[in-house]
Amino acid sequence: MINFRLIRHLWLFLAVAEEQNFGRAAKRLGMSQPPLSEQIQVLEQALKVKLFDRSRRGAKLTPVGAAILPAVRKFADQLERLELAVEEAVAGQSGMLTIGAISTAMFDVLPGLIEQLKGDYPHLTVSVREIDSVEAVPALEAGDIDLAFARLDGDLGASINSLPLLEDRLVVALPSDHPLASRTRISLSSLSNEPLVMFSRKVSPVYFDNLIATCRASGFSPRVLHEVRSVASQLPLSAMAKASHWSRHP
Repeated sequence: MINFRLIRHLWLFLAVAEEQNFGRAAKRLGMSQPPLSEQIQVLEQALKVKLFDRSRRGAKLTPVGAAILPAVRKFADQLERLELAVEEAVAGQSGMLTIGAISTAMFDVLPGLIEQLKGDYPHLTVSVREIDSVEAVPALEAGDIDLAFARLDGDLGASINSLPLLEDRLVVALPSDHPLASRTRISLSSLSNEPLVMFSRKVSPVYFDNLIATCRASGFSPRVLHEVRSVASQLPLSAMAKASHWSRHP
């Protein structure tokens, strides 16, 4: 799920980094300096790193702070583009915004986003429909939805604008009595002889093809025992069939 508190802290970090001074950053943000300093300290404690070297002359980024600054700027730009996309969709739909989302986005992304939309646009009606990734572009082109949250890649066509919102990690779920289940990390090649439960290619071609390519890069072709449409289907099948399943974890 999107951590909106962390997003706010990153906005504050960006302002201080660009102004190189807590006082000027606070003025730019429309707040007083003490709360800004406290929030930056909260961020540093959460990340367990020091982001600024403070002095009477101002605030200078530490090596760690300088290292994450480009990523924070990129993230801020993506958020602004997302906000603009929402505003344009709202303006064109007379207060109605239709969102299509894959099942994982329904849990990870939409709750926080919809809550924020309610606050920013109290007269906006948000309609959500669950889609598969393969349905996203056709639904957008047909005007059935205004926004899509899906796993997509490559050229989406001139009429579709896209931006990366979240990056997640690949994880494997194993039956509790599996020899590898007690390990915290396993190599991909250790699953070369395991039967797997995977998302159907019809549901998410990008996800399926990337996973197959990743396995082949590790020297094997995966043994796909079952193809399913959701994580909810993967888990029980993995347990019953004594198979492993792949999933995405934010």
